[in-house]
Amino acid sequence: MISLTKLDNSQILLNLENVKYVESTPDTLIFFINGEHLFVKETLDELVARVLEYKKQINQSSDE
Repeated sequence: MISLTKLDNSQILLNLENVKYVESTPDTLIFFINGEHLFVKETLDELVARVLEYKKQINQSSDE
C-alpha cells in the first residue's frame, strides 16, 4: 500500500489492487474497481513514483 493525502489533508493508505485507473483532471482522481473514486493532492507523477517505489520494495523483499 502507498500513503497519499486527501484534499482535506488527511492521510490514507491506498491498496493498489483495488485501483481501476487514475486521471489528472488537473487534480489526481483515483477510480476503484467497485465504482468509487477519490481525489488526492499528489500529482500523477508523484503517484507513479510512489507506486514504482512500492513495487521495487515488494520485489526486493521477495528476492531475500
